[in-house]
Amino acid sequence: MAAIALLGLLLVASSIEIAAGAHESIGVCYGMLGNNLPSHDEVIQLYKSRNITKLRLYDPNHGALQALRGSNIEVMLGLSNSDVKHIASGTEHAIWWVQKNVRDFWPDVKIKYIVVGNEISPVTGTSHLISHLVPAMNNIYNAISFAGLGNNIKVSTAVDMTLIGTSYPPSQGSFRNDARWFVDRVVEFLKFMHSPLLVNIYPYFSYSGNPGQISLPYALFTAPNVVVQDGSRQYRNLFDAMLDSVYAALDKVPGGRYVDIVVSESGWSSAGGFGATTDNAETYLRNLIQHAIEGSPRKPGPIETYLFAMFDENNKNPELEKHFGLFSPNKQPKYNLNFGVSDRVCDISAETNVTASLRSEM
Repeated sequence: MAAIALLGLLLVASSIEIAAGAHESIGVCYGMLGNNLPSHDEVIQLYKSRNITKLRLYDPNHGALQALRGSNIEVMLGLSNSDVKHIASGTEHAIWWVQKNVRDFWPDVKIKYIVVGNEISPVTGTSHLISHLVPAMNNIYNAISFAGLGNNIKVSTAVDMTLIGTSYPPSQGSFRNDARWFVDRVVEFLKFMHSPLLVNIYPYFSYSGNPGQISLPYALFTAPNVVVQDGSRQYRNLFDAMLDSVYAALDKVPGGRYVDIVVSESGWSSAGGFGATTDNAETYLRNLIQHAIEGSPRKPGPIETYLFAMFDENNKNPELEKHFGLFSPNKQPKYNLNFGVSDRVCDISAETNVTASLRSEM
């Protein structure tokens, strides 16, 4: 009986580790493109009450940063695309930006990353910013160092999957030829600074754009069997395949194998488009929260992942973009999600009680 009790205790300890892993890997993006959203103080209180310990902020909104003081929430702080060219033009501008938006809040606000630009790419409408991105990142890094925070805050940028030219099979992932010069410069900076590449990964868009070849279960993490066999690696979900295609693409860039990935956005809309339903969104989000502690076939282990987004935002367009929220603007949850415990640990207290019962029978 002693052995059984010990096994029970080990199971509980393992369960707590799993729960902690899921909890520590997941953050939520705090978008503000709505005219009916709660106050910043209410939002940060909601993060805390739901045990969400990581937050992505798209620009240095001082109301949100003020509300974050003393919260112990890790912050991914954005420098918006509209500021990239200005920051690239001189280190003095970056020093001013860091003083106003970082130093004035540190260490009361736990800023972990500064994200210089979002989805800047030579193949989208942001191509006018591509020559300014790395200079802006470099200036922000120098300003962070000047402020004495070079060892505390990582500088990076967030990219999307439009930079990937080949993604199937995942091991053959590569960046587009017409984007390689741009990617090479970004990766060179990240490798030198020991910073991760931030990648926005949305299986929803891949599925909704090609439902004839991509099954819904594969996109929602519910496929019962292996869908893609890629050498010795097996893929049961599209998220892993997309993530690993970026890792494979990085391996083909000089120094890229030394650069890690943080998933800076991932989510599923509940309305406004093909396959955008409340049930599908809840299934995807719940499974992603669980899956974040596992990693991918190419890179096992917890993958830091930020869910998009905290609220439905009614000022976004098109209609599909209005419905990515985990919560309605009245702070009511749209889904039954748990940010502290994996579904594989349905009731730790129940397991504890079972273990206590076994011990009492010894």
